[in-house]
Amino acid sequence: MSIQPEITQRDLRNRSKEIMDAVEHGQTFTVTRDGHRIGELIPLRRRRRFVPQQEFAAMSRNAPSVDIETFRADQSAAIDHEADSPYDR
Repeated sequence: MSIQPEITQRDLRNRSKEIMDAVEHGQTFTVTRDGHRIGELIPLRRRRRFVPQQEFAAMSRNAPSVDIETFRADQSAAIDHEADSPYDR
């Protein structure tokens, strides 16, 4: 486990471009103020926006089958539940 570098609030303000570039490239920092840890700067996880069709098909092969009648009954129950007045409870 690597120890993440600590930076002061002042460092963050004065070196923001350099620090944000490092975060963009995967670096994590602990931010301190008056010698106390107050937060972390961590890179966002990159999420894929789309899954290729072949990959989706491969993942779906082992998915459980859906009973359409049960699915429709669940939908109807949810709709009926939402239509209830909160004062009837």
